[in-house]
Amino acid sequence: MSSALLLLRNAELYDPAPRGRRHLLIAGERLVWAGRDVPKLDPMLEVEEVDLGGRRVIPGLIDGHVHLTGGGGEAGPETRVPPVALSGLTLGGVTTAVGVLGTDDTVRTTAELVTAARGLVAQGLSAWCHTGGYHVPPTTATGGVRLDIVLIDLVLGVGELAISDHRSSQPTLDELLRIAGDAHVGGLMSGKAGIVHLHVGDGPRGLELVRQALDRSELPAGVFNPTHVNRRRALFDEAMALTERGCTIDITSFPVADGEDAWSADEALVRYLDAGLDASRVTVSSDGGGCLPTFDAEGRITSMEVGSPAAAGEALRALLTRGQPLERVLPAFTANPARVLRLLRKGQLRPGDDADLVVLDGDGGVSEVMARGRWHVRDGRAVVRGVFEADVAPGIVGRV
Repeated sequence: MSSALLLLRNAELYDPAPRGRRHLLIAGERLVWAGRDVPKLDPMLEVEEVDLGGRRVIPGLIDGHVHLTGGGGEAGPETRVPPVALSGLTLGGVTTAVGVLGTDDTVRTTAELVTAARGLVAQGLSAWCHTGGYHVPPTTATGGVRLDIVLIDLVLGVGELAISDHRSSQPTLDELLRIAGDAHVGGLMSGKAGIVHLHVGDGPRGLELVRQALDRSELPAGVFNPTHVNRRRALFDEAMALTERGCTIDITSFPVADGEDAWSADEALVRYLDAGLDASRVTVSSDGGGCLPTFDAEGRITSMEVGSPAAAGEALRALLTRGQPLERVLPAFTANPARVLRLLRKGQLRPGDDADLVVLDGDGGVSEVMARGRWHVRDGRAVVRGVFEADVAPGIVGRV
């Protein structure tokens, strides 16, 4: 952590709303001032100055769905994905990551996930996680969902709990409501999000279980947070309707082939916004480090890709390339996940907020990344790497 003052001059600021040309003053881990005119500072102070030349500056991306300890394992122990590297996140513009467990919540544990999040925090990022994983009863560190959320500082909610998927525990409505109730009360007791982050698979039931939960319980709709909702086009229609009942949905930045019955992240977000729905109830995440499998009719994996932690940043660039206004699409990557996850001082760039920011290049790609007041990426290259990273960041996307 640095205690020096840093003055960023001539930033075209989106906080995430467009603010025009601004100068930003950073002290330690916080943004302490933003204004049109260069501030007069005591000449005795040590101030580093960086002229951004009018480039666009946005809040650091918040990725609400990252397999920090690695995903996979569905085709045997040799297919377990390695943990996500620090620079794999920062090179994609991610300054805040939320870890989840997936299919393997047996060998991989909540305790391990919390430890991985702490490791990222120690290396300068911001990181949290959820307790549990795909299955019921949830894998927890203390023996209970509510207790994990209340007692473990980095645990925000439950997830990713699987529904409509052959790899799930086929949870009943009562089981889902019990978990959601514990998450909600744990959130109330701790001031945290208290959400249930739901993995939605390819199954024909889609979001039926969530609709039943809203119909038959007193739980606020915001407790239920389905992800991967763009994996089927009909599922996305269901998800959009669910936002009108108060849920926030999460779009995943996975690769989509031509003709596939799915929407890419950029296409899904445009369709959502064009539908005139509440723009604050949609987020975009990467599924970084997670398994992106293809199954045969017997439920066996025929091929597997691995989610890139840079995928959300790539989706933002794709949106800008297709001419979408930055201020229209940026909240889904910044302010919206900060609201859902109840992360104070994240998702925007106003005095008092954490100094998490991304400087975009002319094409909308990630050029510079600052996390908690420290540069992690300069000129598109990682200047801070994890303890065990090689000199060149490993490729994240591949086939098994």
